[in-house]
Amino acid sequence: MVVTEELADELPAEVVEEAKGRAATLLLAFRHGNQLAFDHELDLLLAEQAEREVTTLLAWIAAEAVRKAYAPEVGDKVLRALARRAPADTGAVAVDEESASAARLIEAVAAGEVAEVRSLVASTADTTFLLGGLLQGVAMMLPLLPEGELAEITAELRRRHGGAAHVPEARAGA
Repeated sequence: MVVTEELADELPAEVVEEAKGRAATLLLAFRHGNQLAFDHELDLLLAEQAEREVTTLLAWIAAEAVRKAYAPEVGDKVLRALARRAPADTGAVAVDEESASAARLIEAVAAGEVAEVRSLVASTADTTFLLGGLLQGVAMMLPLLPEGELAEITAELRRRHGGAAHVPEARAGA
């Protein structure tokens, strides 16, 4: 059993774990190009004055990633190269709308091509735009559904995902 002593100026372990989770949320939003989620999480951190702790944890995560990916002498070269080409404005998240092909995703789902769906999602750096396009496609299809079908579909989705299902009256007697 390892016993650690908490120093007076150290953060409590619970606070560190919470900050790690928040840092991971921020990194995921940045990695997937979700500017809204990134800005929202950043605003929360700034409002709570937690930016120093999270910045420290982000630096720790980055240092760990570099340490595991590169030999020490190569890791320093990589970091120096990153520092030289760092963008002047670091507040924006890199997004790639052009790579998000919602039409191909819908066609792959309709054809039952699981591997194609996985490949499309994995190769799309910005899943926000891919899912947004998919949602737009579904919204365009909704008026084409026969009456009562939408209620049946949503009831089935609720049943599959743990929500209370409502059986539509139109289908109850059929």
